[in-house]
Amino acid sequence: MKRYDVTWDSYDQQYAEEQDAKYKATLNALNAPAAFGIVLDVGCGSGLFFSQIANKTKLLVGVDITRNLLLKAKTQAQAFENVHVIQADADHLPFKKGVFDNVFCFTVLQNMPKPKETLHEFKCQAKRDGRIVVTGLKKAFELTGFLDLFEAATLRMLSFVDEDDLHCYIAVTAPS
Repeated sequence: MKRYDVTWDSYDQQYAEEQDAKYKATLNALNAPAAFGIVLDVGCGSGLFFSQIANKTKLLVGVDITRNLLLKAKTQAQAFENVHVIQADADHLPFKKGVFDNVFCFTVLQNMPKPKETLHEFKCQAKRDGRIVVTGLKKAFELTGFLDLFEAATLRMLSFVDEDDLHCYIAVTAPS
C-alpha cells in the first residue's frame, strides 16, 4: 500500500500499456463472453480495466486499498452508471459471499502476505459457477509455485496463459 500511495500519480503513465496487454490476453482467454454479469475487480488501481469490461457487465465493483488510486478510479467510474469503487483489503472483502459471477485480480497477488488465503477469499466471493481470473508477475512467481497456489486454494484451472510478451501469468479458474 505504501508503494502505491507514493506512486499513484504516475501509475497510469508507468503501467497502462502493460496492463492493457494483460486485459486483452485475459479477455481472449475467457473467449470474451457477451456478458460478464456481476464483476469484482480486486486491486482495481486507477480503474484502467473499467473501460475494457464495464459495457459488458450488469454491475462492476472495483476495490483497492490505496485511497489515491481509488480517487482516480472514481473518476474513471463516472463514465459508467454500473461501476462503483470501494476501499477494501483484498484479504477481507466486505461483500456477501457468492455474489460475483467473475472476480478479476490483476497484478496484486505478489503483494499479498499470504497469497493462498487471498485466493481463498476470492473463491468465497465468486458464485459456485463463477470464474476467478488472477495474474501473477513472472519476476515474483516461478511457474510451478504460482500453479501450486491455485491447487492449494482448491481452484480448478480452466485455462492458463504464459505468453513470452507478457510479464505475468494469467490463470482462469473456478471454484472446485
